[in-house]
Amino acid sequence: MITKSELDNLAQKYETEVFINDDPIQFIHRYKDKKDIELAGFIASLLAYGSRKQFIKKLEQLLYDIAQDEPLNFIQNYETGFIGDFNYRFGKPNDFNAIFLILKNLYSTSTGLEELFEHGYRQGKIFENVVDYFYSRADKSVGQGFYHMIPNPHNGGAMKRMCMYLRWMVRKSAVDVGIWKFMPTSELYIPLDVHVGRISREMGLLTRNANDFKSVIELTQNLKKFCPEDPIKYDFALFGYGVNQK
Repeated sequence: MITKSELDNLAQKYETEVFINDDPIQFIHRYKDKKDIELAGFIASLLAYGSRKQFIKKLEQLLYDIAQDEPLNFIQNYETGFIGDFNYRFGKPNDFNAIFLILKNLYSTSTGLEELFEHGYRQGKIFENVVDYFYSRADKSVGQGFYHMIPNPHNGGAMKRMCMYLRWMVRKSAVDVGIWKFMPTSELYIPLDVHVGRISREMGLLTRNANDFKSVIELTQNLKKFCPEDPIKYDFALFGYGVNQK
């Protein structure tokens, strides 16, 4: 198994401002207003799958061209059809329309995403609460893309993009913005994908073969042995090492 000092060195090597340039987190560093930041981050997390080059190009189109670089204003004034034929892989225009209309409802009836996530956290069901909010308000026009972008935690999947989004919002570092204060970094989960899973197994940090939420828990618990207060800082070590090795 990899040692704490080796993992700490990797984390320190990769968690720098340079990391931001090629990562979807770049989109939240563009904004100063808290609600712009959390909305840009949430939208970026929805599309952060597949080819990195492709989804970053799509996010630039959505956030800069369509939303006119004003995420909060875009959501607060959203109407069906604003995005035209915008799509990305599984996500079709109807799927994006539904998500943006639900976000519009959220921001017109509450303080927004932070309140939604915090409510779930206080109940011990942070992912379930968020997903239930969207699922209960989705109409029959939504398809596979809607459920791919907002996956059901009851299916046992890794919830990678939602774990990543929480890392962005809760941790404070040279990369993560840390604007949400309702939960400690010690309770975050590792964003697990195929590459992080493979590297974690090579390092002796993960024994399960499946990249599911049980593996997320196992890997997070093992990382806590190295840094109980901030285990997810090692996400940079695992991801960065994996990309460099590739």
